[in-house]
Amino acid sequence: MTVPLPIHRPRADRARQVADVLRQAIHAGAYDEGLPAEQQLAAEFFVSRNTIRAALAVLKSEGLIDRGPKVGTQIAQRKYAHGLDRLLGLKETLTGHGEVRNEVRAATQVTAPPAVAHRLRVQPGQPVMFIERLRYLDELPLSLDLTYLTPHIGDLVAAHQLETHDIFALIEQVSGQRLGAATLALEAIPADAHSAATLQIPDGAPLLMLERLTRLDDGQPVDLEYIRMRGDRITMRGNLIRSKQ
Repeated sequence: MTVPLPIHRPRADRARQVADVLRQAIHAGAYDEGLPAEQQLAAEFFVSRNTIRAALAVLKSEGLIDRGPKVGTQIAQRKYAHGLDRLLGLKETLTGHGEVRNEVRAATQVTAPPAVAHRLRVQPGQPVMFIERLRYLDELPLSLDLTYLTPHIGDLVAAHQLETHDIFALIEQVSGQRLGAATLALEAIPADAHSAATLQIPDGAPLLMLERLTRLDDGQPVDLEYIRMRGDRITMRGNLIRSKQ
C-alpha cells in the first residue's frame, strides 16, 4: 500500500483541526478538571506547541475556555445538548441540568399568515393561537420560541400554565393524542439587536434558528415553531442511520 506523502499545511489550518477535536471533547465532558498542558496536547495531536496555542486561542475567542499563567486552561462555559433524533420539549431535553421556566411574552389569537396557514392546514386568514416565550435554564436565557398552534388545540393549550410546562406535553394533554413526528430546518443566523438584547448576547452573535412543524400521531399538523437558540450554549446532536439502497 502506498502511503500518501504529507501535505504542508499552514499553522492556522492545523490549529483549526485541533480546535475542532478539542471543542467536541470539551462538550462531551472530557476535561472537567481543565485541559492538559500545551506540551501534552502537542504530543497527543502530533503538532507544535505554537499550533496548540493557536488552537486554544480559537477556543478562547469563542468564550469556551479561560487561560491563566497559574491556573492553566479551564473550561469557561459548557453547552447543553439538544437532540435531533427524538421529539422532546426543552424541559424534557434538559432534565437534570436545572429548572426550565418560561417568560410568556405573548399568548393571543392572530390571523394566520398564508405560509403559516398552509403549513398547519387551516384556511388562510383563520385565527390561530400565537405564543411567544423566552425560555430560561435557571437564570440563563437559552431560547426565544415563537409558536403557532391550530385553533382548537391552541385555545386549550393557552388556558394552561405556560410558565412551567412544555407546549408538547400540553398538546398531548388537551388533545388526548400523542405527538407523532416533526419536520425541521436548522440554520445559523446572526442575532438581530432585539433578539440579542432579549437573550443577553452581543449583537450579531450566532444563533441556531430551528423551524419545526410537529404533527399528532394521526398526521395532523398542530404546532409550527420558530426557535432562536443561543449558539454559545446549545449544541444540536443526533444519531443518523444510512439507509439501504
